[in-house]
Amino acid sequence: MNWLKQRRFALTFGTAMLCAAPNSYAQDAASKPVTLGPEQVLQTAISYMQKGDAPRALALADALLKRDPNDVGALLVRAKSLRGIGRFDEAKAAARAGWRHAETDNQKFSAAMLMAQALSSDGNKTRAQLWLRRAAQVAPTDRHAAQATRDFKYVGQRNPWQTHLSFTLAPNSNINNGSARDSSTLLYRTAELFGFDGSEETALGASNQALSGIEAGINVQSRYRFHQTEHSAHDLRMGFSYRSYQLSNSSKDDLEQENAERLADGRDLLDVSGSDFSYGTIQLGYGYKKLRGDRRGEFSATADIGQSFYGGARYNRYLRGRIGQSYYKDARTKINFGLSTDLRTAGGNSDQYRVSLNTGVSRQLKAGNGLYFGASVSTLQADAEQSEYEELSLRSGYVLGRKVMGTQLQFGLNTSYRDYDVSPHDPSGRREFTVGAEVTATFKNIDYYGFNPTISLTAATTSSNIGLYDVNRVGLGFGIASSF
Repeated sequence: MNWLKQRRFALTFGTAMLCAAPNSYAQDAASKPVTLGPEQVLQTAISYMQKGDAPRALALADALLKRDPNDVGALLVRAKSLRGIGRFDEAKAAARAGWRHAETDNQKFSAAMLMAQALSSDGNKTRAQLWLRRAAQVAPTDRHAAQATRDFKYVGQRNPWQTHLSFTLAPNSNINNGSARDSSTLLYRTAELFGFDGSEETALGASNQALSGIEAGINVQSRYRFHQTEHSAHDLRMGFSYRSYQLSNSSKDDLEQENAERLADGRDLLDVSGSDFSYGTIQLGYGYKKLRGDRRGEFSATADIGQSFYGGARYNRYLRGRIGQSYYKDARTKINFGLSTDLRTAGGNSDQYRVSLNTGVSRQLKAGNGLYFGASVSTLQADAEQSEYEELSLRSGYVLGRKVMGTQLQFGLNTSYRDYDVSPHDPSGRREFTVGAEVTATFKNIDYYGFNPTISLTAATTSSNIGLYDVNRVGLGFGIASSF
């Protein structure tokens, strides 16, 4: 059955409108001449609606609206009745008018719910979800908010469009992935060619060291489900992301000092700004999902083609593919396996091909706590031999089920080891060991249209045998997360 037909019609003028029950009229109002007041006519219309008699309810609502075009109760009865007989445009107009003239949260909630129902029945699932968020925002009680949330999830499962939107505005201690060191051994091959000791330390200028600043970014991921059966789904995938930076005053001062030194040495001056490190991507792809016969897991496959941009110019074209399989060992334990490939090319001698194999397990613990552990191994082959590496990564996460002062906390740890066989800066190659941590706080007690603010603190340090690649990074991010 249609989900909307499973809902009991509820219009709210206080308790009577929330819990409207069949009234005491034992006979059809049209069977004998009885004079009824506006409130009695409205209650009779509600009774007809509860019995599924939309035409009679509509006739009574129209009669009330001739008396008062701004009668909220009659507008809502009209919206429900018109939807019941498939006149969706008129139903939406009546619900919108009801919302516009509503004076209480009860009335606004009913109008928003009716608008969502009419939109959903007319095939406008995304707009229906927006009105369900609006209903949750004005819900007079927790019970009504829970109803709006349930309906939002139900419509979302049947909405061919699904979009995830996130924003970033955060200070960042290292926007250029610069070194944490003041000096490093550089270009030992060039040193050997000219006959001097390649192990001698070379001072690193401000442009090669970590530059701090403010990061601002947006990420949009959307899919359109163009075919679905009981066990499988086919999606068109689209994505866009962009982030840019504003240098801090201290970094600007350091760059000015470096330029002064370069000017004194007769070298070319540097023109560095935060936008030089901006990065963006656009992509288009296909996704496939198929449930196991026992519904204890899901097979997935994706393929995406895209273009990245760096510093405002085209950077890499890429082709990505991934296959994965999930399996529920039991009601609380989920295991994932995946294989992914990534082919990148920027023309010339810079093609790269990366393959990764990953696995992970998540476990729901007592008291709503959650635990995750994952591992992956990767290898990258490239035309430029100094870019080739092998990598092992480990990551873990813990979600605290209990809220702390209305805040949900999530913790993460990760570590990786990357080995480059060839480096122009060291005859033994290049090796990097990275450790990182993250804490995310979601403020559940602050809710606006079903969204909660979040704050994330991240920190990572990379140690390398080549000082140029010793990196420290600390970031503080502000964002939003859906509470539905």
